[in-house]
Amino acid sequence: MEREIKLALPADQVRAATQWFVARTGAEGRDVRLANIYFDTPALTLAKSKSALRLRHTPDGWLQTFKTVGEAKDGLHSRHEWEMPVAGEKLEIDTLLRECDEPSAAEALRQAAPELVELFRTDFTRTLWNIELNDATVEAAIDQGDVIAEVNGEARRAPISEVELELKSGDEAALHALAAELGTAVAGLAPDNVSKAQRGYQLRAG
Repeated sequence: MEREIKLALPADQVRAATQWFVARTGAEGRDVRLANIYFDTPALTLAKSKSALRLRHTPDGWLQTFKTVGEAKDGLHSRHEWEMPVAGEKLEIDTLLRECDEPSAAEALRQAAPELVELFRTDFTRTLWNIELNDATVEAAIDQGDVIAEVNGEARRAPISEVELELKSGDEAALHALAAELGTAVAGLAPDNVSKAQRGYQLRAG
């Protein structure tokens, strides 16, 4: 179960947020370039079942991830997630199905598998910090990049600029405490209940 707070970050406040995290942790952030490919059927079987499937290219290799939409309120996202390495730029659906222990999500993936196509991409740089707070560990990230969808030969793009605070261990209250700290220091932050996958579907739909 993934728990994270997502905050929309105004482009003119990226520097301020970066400086705050550096001051808070005493460390420069670690930049990671992430290229992501999202898949669904032409009839959007996965979207209709409130799930999302992606391949992610990281500096360490390829990962496949299957998520449910779950719940999102005031920027806090709680959802099931199954993630694992794969050999290359190719989904390994059978492996995901063996790991997925949520029956309705697994059934949607099984039905979609024969017709999966690439729908859109997200390309962004993630700057990472690890923060200890109230006996909890939080992975803090600033994401900067684009959502990209090609529709009828037209390339559509939308910017990504957000902060993600993901709970790695400990109590969920630490997420809210850290978000409150950040909100007092960086102007214009706003809770964001829309995931990158949902933004990709919206962009594709126009």
